[in-house]
Order: sequence, then structure tokens, then C-alpha cells
Amino acid sequence: MPARRRLRAPLAVFGAAAAATVVVTFVDPHAPGHYPTCPFLFLTGYYCPGCGGLRMVNSLTHGHVAAAFGFNPLVFLLTPVAGYVWARWTYCAARGLPVTSVLLRRGVLAGLFGLLLVYWIVRNMPFAHALAP
Repeated sequence: MPARRRLRAPLAVFGAAAAATVVVTFVDPHAPGHYPTCPFLFLTGYYCPGCGGLRMVNSLTHGHVAAAFGFNPLVFLLTPVAGYVWARWTYCAARGLPVTSVLLRRGVLAGLFGLLLVYWIVRNMPFAHALAP
């Protein structure tokens, strides 16, 4: 299979992420009514692990790094990890290699899922108001 064909999926994901970032950059999620409310927050009144993510991206693209971290610390810290995984996927696709990464190992995925679950619970507790968006 030619490299151009193998790179379709990673490049499509990059294009979609770039397009979404451009939209969030110019359509301010800090102003109400521009985006739908998080369904989990709407139904339960509790924050999900992704709550604050749009405001984080908007703040980050405008150079407000501290504010971005405050909206969703976990997503902020995992953004470089996602970039690494995408770069590894692209590299392997370009070379025709199977995608291998430390992050794709079962134990690491279970650990990331556990971290996500703990973050989800803790950010909704009264003592952890700093984790709320």
C-alpha cells in the first residue's frame, strides 16, 4: 500500500482537530449559547472529565496558558501525550509499520482509564473546587 494511502487516517484526524481548534479559537466558548451544554453536566449537575475542555482550547490558542490549565488540568496535561500518540501513529503509517507505543499497552490504558475515573470523581468533590472548570 502506498504511503499516501496509509497516511489518510492520521492526516484526516489532524485536519479534523485543526478545524475544530480554529472554530473554538474564533467562536468563544466562554460566552453562553455558542456551544451545547455538556450532556452529563446538564443531566446530573456534575462535571465530566472533559468539562472545560473547549474553554481550555480557546484560552490556550489565545496564549492564556494559566487560564487554560485552570479550565481542565487533566486534558491540558494529556494534550502533549495525545500529540505524541498521533505523531507515533503517523510515523508508523508512513513507514508501513504496525502502530506500537508504550501508551497502547493494556496496563497503560487501564492506568489512564483509572486516572480519568479518579479525576472525574475528585473534581466533583467539595474539597477539590480547584479542579472544577
